[in-house]
Amino acid sequence: MAHDEPAKTGGPGKLVIRNIGLLLSGELARPILDADTIVAVGGRITGIGREKDLDTAEATTLIDAAGSALAPGLIDSHVHPVAGDWTPRQNQLGWIDSCLHGGVTTMISAGEVHTPGRPKDIVGLKAMAVFAQRAFANARPSGVKVLAGAPVIEQGMVESDFRELAEAGVKLLGEVGLGSVKAGAEAKQMVAWARKYGIQSTIHTGGPSIPGSGLIDKDVVLEADADIIGHINGGHTALPDDQITCLCESCHRGLELVHNGNERSALLTLRVAKELGQLERIILGTDAPAGSGVQPLGILRMVAMLSSLGEVPAEQAFCFATGNTARMRELDSGLIETGRSADFVFLDKAQHSAGKDLLESVRLGDLPGVGMTVIDGIVRSQRSRNTPPATRVPLVVKG
Repeated sequence: MAHDEPAKTGGPGKLVIRNIGLLLSGELARPILDADTIVAVGGRITGIGREKDLDTAEATTLIDAAGSALAPGLIDSHVHPVAGDWTPRQNQLGWIDSCLHGGVTTMISAGEVHTPGRPKDIVGLKAMAVFAQRAFANARPSGVKVLAGAPVIEQGMVESDFRELAEAGVKLLGEVGLGSVKAGAEAKQMVAWARKYGIQSTIHTGGPSIPGSGLIDKDVVLEADADIIGHINGGHTALPDDQITCLCESCHRGLELVHNGNERSALLTLRVAKELGQLERIILGTDAPAGSGVQPLGILRMVAMLSSLGEVPAEQAFCFATGNTARMRELDSGLIETGRSADFVFLDKAQHSAGKDLLESVRLGDLPGVGMTVIDGIVRSQRSRNTPPATRVPLVVKG
């Protein structure tokens, strides 16, 4: 399959997936569904249930899940893409394709900060945001949905700049704090302008990550009041425990845990969220590409770590990478519900795992094997080249 593939138009035909052994919904309140078959038409889910009760006739594509598990496609809530391969950090298209083989079907930009020569003047940063948004909407690497065009705000921006960005289709802000806006009051005003025009914001949390960034502590985070507390476990350097606990307790914004952060701080955040009864706030990202590289299996690794060391049932840990992010980011994927995008990942326990099944193997800390990914009802990858081999693998019977 070509790495760089234009977005499909018109949608696929009818997809039927049968013989599902375990259906993970992505919904914390009901993470496992009693169903063995899914039907999707035109790239959207139209039926979930038992095969005998659904209209499975005349399928354009028929997949036999062979008893493996099916989950919503994983969502990486924090990436730093650039258009094309012009970046010193990582081969861009290869990185995204490799993440697809780790079950990731959607990526959300926290700013295209690694673009060489990134413009920091207001006209330039707006132009770059619109360009990035258009580029990734028009050319989806390996079919992955990369939601890009996240400008890094700079001093001197005014309300009309945010209105102009929104009117052009920009829906995200890059990490607040990576540019010249670092004071809480100044960030608060710009975050409020962004929110007024439907643009979602994420704030850098912790020590500096790239030249030009700086320490963003709890006081700045709380005053800025961004929608997502970006990498609350540090990207890479985390805040002290008392500050992380304060952030969890003092607001109700999203708590983003990333692979390129501090694992101990991630577990602390998870523990506090559990104590508060607010696991719906936990979302996952990788914060890649970064100085520590890229992690095609980063989201799966976070799921396994949080389940095995954070004592969260595996079926709920998968929700952190799917439904939680979908609801917080207002996506039409990430949940197994009728009307949602038909974005799926087929999973099974890795061969020779000590766990008796997928969920127990993840709870023991093992990575699952990915057998196939589907985006918008179209098969995008088959047996993963990156994960351990799955015990059971789905088969495309027709299509």
